Amino acid sequence: MADKLAKYRSKRDASRTPEPVPQQHPEQGDDRAFVIQEHHARSLHWDLRLERDGVLVSWAVPKGLPADPKVNHLAVHTEDHPMEYLDFHGEIPSGEYGAGSMTIWDTGTYDTEKWSEREVKVVLHGERAQGRYVLFRTDGKNWMIHRMDPPAVDPLPPLEPMLPVKRAKLPRDQEAYAFEFAWGGRRVLVHVDGGRTDLAREFPWLRPMAEAFGSRSAVLDGEIVELGGAEILVCTDLLYDDGHALVARPFTERRAALDALDISGARWQTAPSWPAQAQPIRQAAREQGLPGIVGKRLDSPYEPGPSKWWAFIPT
Repeated sequence: MADKLAKYRSKRDASRTPEPVPQQHPEQGDDRAFVIQEHHARSLHWDLRLERDGVLVSWAVPKGLPADPKVNHLAVHTEDHPMEYLDFHGEIPSGEYGAGSMTIWDTGTYDTEKWSEREVKVVLHGERAQGRYVLFRTDGKNWMIHRMDPPAVDPLPPLEPMLPVKRAKLPRDQEAYAFEFAWGGRRVLVHVDGGRTDLAREFPWLRPMAEAFGSRSAVLDGEIVELGGAEILVCTDLLYDDGHALVARPFTERRAALDALDISGARWQTAPSWPAQAQPIRQAAREQGLPGIVGKRLDSPYEPGPSKWWAFIPT
């Protein structure tokens, strides 16, 4: 009988990596277990592993499992892994194959609907990954993964920045607003999906921030501003979060969800927001040479273009 783990062993030195490198021939189990590992290697990806005939048949999925049946994701078929990999997590040393941090993203059981050399249909029963998926082989060695269930997420609506309307005076009902600095930078909507953002093509320094999101999808509203001689992203609103559209929800809910993400780094941060404190915030903006402040009604939805819900008050 062929050694299904020969290729796996050939790529690893048991004295140098904490990964399991069993020498014995694998024993067949019940073909029900699966694990998905988040792998911060040279390029962030997720490893889907399905128990089959005593080994874990594996695919590397660069953008994670697709949540929407309209979108297929690349799945790179890799070498079979030992069953001990079901609960492996840790740091694979630099210089070793697959070097980087690996954590368990989800684990559970699965049902097999079809298994052939070109097509694998399964139903996943995990805490985070649930539903029917098919892995199918395309031309050559490439594979794709497709979700067969109805969408498990809200569709991403067309989005344009919401803009404040200029006012000469502060609103009378200041307790109904939260006030923020108007930074005077370039307004951007940051789409993050699969640990990546298209905005990194223009601003490569955003790649680590996007990678920190892991498999979480999000759309951030913010500004690219220059502070201390460096460009940074200042995040001011959250429009889409982990499969849920937030644009119809009040600003207070969106802001709480944004704060919960704890976006903070050397070149990205969450903008401060102060409810009902217009006068001191306006004075602070004036002292810092900022163009003004923005008042956002606490009950405001997010709508494209100029909106009466938001007010720009110059300093």
